[in-house]
Amino acid sequence: MSVLIFVLINAVLILRFCAVSLAADGISSSQSIRDGRTLVSRNGMFEFGFFGLGNSKNRYVGIWYKKIPVQTVVWVANGCNPISDSSGLLMINSIGNLVLLYRNKSIVWSTSLSKQAKKPMVQLLDSGNLVLREEENGSPEDYLWQSFDYPSDTLLPGMKIGWDLTKGLKWRLSAWKSWDDPCSSDFTFGIESREGYIRERGEVYYRTGTWNGFGLSGSPDLKPDNLIYDYEIVSNANQTYYMYNLKNSSVISRVVLNQTTRTRQRLVWMERSKSWKVFAFVPRDFCDNYGRCGANSNCVINENPVCLCLRGFKPKSQENWNLREWSEGCVRNNPLSCHDKDKSDDDFVKFV
Repeated sequence: MSVLIFVLINAVLILRFCAVSLAADGISSSQSIRDGRTLVSRNGMFEFGFFGLGNSKNRYVGIWYKKIPVQTVVWVANGCNPISDSSGLLMINSIGNLVLLYRNKSIVWSTSLSKQAKKPMVQLLDSGNLVLREEENGSPEDYLWQSFDYPSDTLLPGMKIGWDLTKGLKWRLSAWKSWDDPCSSDFTFGIESREGYIRERGEVYYRTGTWNGFGLSGSPDLKPDNLIYDYEIVSNANQTYYMYNLKNSSVISRVVLNQTTRTRQRLVWMERSKSWKVFAFVPRDFCDNYGRCGANSNCVINENPVCLCLRGFKPKSQENWNLREWSEGCVRNNPLSCHDKDKSDDDFVKFV
């Protein structure tokens, strides 16, 4: 009898260990995730599940760094539609979608598959990418859905910013509304015509230079000779995107669109101080902001005022200029004499 009990106990322990191991980084259609349970990537870097922010009782589903003691969320599923208590449930429904249920009834958030999945499973990859795929097919080209296609405010190594015309995807970062409200704001970063744009309420807030094959001109933080990461911009008939990868796998770094400082930051984790260090950011100063001084003017951060009309130009509105409202720019002191070449003093002036 004692031998039988010993065998049964060991069998139960083995089954439990197997279940935990199989569910460590993923779940199948017969499993679910309740608040308090999580998935952990195989390398132990990322964790997926329910989390809260600040003193609020709201609960969100997302991905964060597991090894970092400072709460650092990199992706949120239901940022604009939180759950008010811990009754949330994540499961794969009959179609194959990953769905977030509130009190086991109403759907709060869901992936959107275009066709029926056969044997779907959800897996959290070492990259921090949450993927929905067929159990017997782990090829990235065949993923049914992936979180990397729906960025929040953070760009991880291997993620893309840009667009894919064949899949109808547009990848861009959207800053949180506040540090404790992960709902997407109207402060965004994306790639347009081989240039990087930060927009606020749809208007251009900051613009990089054009990709020249080696780097983005006018963007010192994106020089290709840095020691932290390599990056590329791919542009063809089907896709245009920016992507980076870390040069050293032991380095933890991310790009985030910060809603408080209104900047796009490159952050590096410093293990000694247990904190994130700002490696680079844009815009760096007032003159980096797009169109601050208006047409026919120059922005010099060390001057007072910082906006100066080019030689031969004057403020379009001196009254507004005196009030430091420079967006109207400058106009010519004298009109061009294009039709009277003999009397024309017009010429080209070198401006550096």
